[in-house]
Amino acid sequence: MNDVPAPGPPDLASLAAGIERTNELLERVLAEVATTPSTHAIFVDAGYVYAAAGRLVTGTEDRRTFELDAEGLIEAFIDRARMIFPDSRLLRVYWYDGARRRIHTAEQQRIAELPDVKVRLGNLNANNQQKGVDSLIRGDLESLARHRAISDAVLIGGDEDLVSAVEAAQGYGARVHLWGIEACEGRNQADPLLWEVDSQRTFDLDFCKPYVTRRPVGYEPVGEAVGFTPPPSREDVRFVGARIAALWLVARGRDSLADLLPGHPYLPGSIDQELLVEAEGILQHSLRGHGDLRRALRDGFWEHLQAQY
Repeated sequence: MNDVPAPGPPDLASLAAGIERTNELLERVLAEVATTPSTHAIFVDAGYVYAAAGRLVTGTEDRRTFELDAEGLIEAFIDRARMIFPDSRLLRVYWYDGARRRIHTAEQQRIAELPDVKVRLGNLNANNQQKGVDSLIRGDLESLARHRAISDAVLIGGDEDLVSAVEAAQGYGARVHLWGIEACEGRNQADPLLWEVDSQRTFDLDFCKPYVTRRPVGYEPVGEAVGFTPPPSREDVRFVGARIAALWLVARGRDSLADLLPGHPYLPGSIDQELLVEAEGILQHSLRGHGDLRRALRDGFWEHLQAQY
C-alpha cells in the first residue's frame, strides 16, 4: 500500500493574503453601503384622504361637495417626509385612486402630471366604491421592498386590508410608517393596521384646512360657469412668483429665505400655501387645479431667489 504523505504546515503567507483580500472586500462593501443614501416612498390611498379630510374640514365625505387641493397636499406630505427622514431621498409618491374602467379623470390627469408622482388606478364600481386599490398598494410595497429600492415606506390609509401589504414590506426589511388624518370621532384607521406598522403620525384640522374648500351650492365645473375668464398665462404667473419672492426678501430678510435654498425644488408646505394665496390675490384668479401654473409660480419664485444668492 502506498503511503499518503502527511499534510504539511499551512502556508501562512497565503492564508494572510486571503484574509487581507477578504478584509478589502468587506471594506469596499461597507464603504458602498455607507455612501448609498436611504430612500423612502409615499403611498397614498386617495379614497381615504378624500373621505377623512372632507369629513374633518367640511363634515362630509361626498367629493362632489368640496375641492381637494391634491397638489398642495402632496407637496405638504413630501415636505413632512423630508423633515422626518432628513438623510433619505424621495423615490416618488404613489397616488392610488379609483376610476371607471380605470380611465383617468381630468383631476387624476393633473395629479399624474406632477413631478415625482405616480397615479395608480383601481376600478370604481356602480356604488362609487374603489376596487383593487389595496392589491395595487401591496404589489408596489412588496416589490420595492424586495428589490431594496426603499428603506422606509410612508403609508397614508386606514383599511385593514393594508395589513398584508405592511407585513410583506417588513418581511423584506423595510420600515413602514402609517400616517393618518384626524377623525371627527373614534378612529378612521383599523386597529390591526395601527398595531402592525413601525410608527404612526396623525394630521389635524389645522394641517388639512388649507387644502380642502367647500364648493358653493350650484357649483359648475370650471369652463362652464357664466362669466368664466380664462386662466393667466404661464409667463404671467412666473412673473408674479418672482415678484412675491422680491417682496418677501424685503419684508422677511435674506437670511430667512436663504434657509429655503437647500430644499429646492420643494417648498415647505406652509410657505407653498402662502405663495399660492398671495399669487391668487394678485392675479385675481384661482390656481387650484392648474398644476402647470402652480409649477410656473414656484419656478418664478425660485429663479428670483437663486439669483440673489
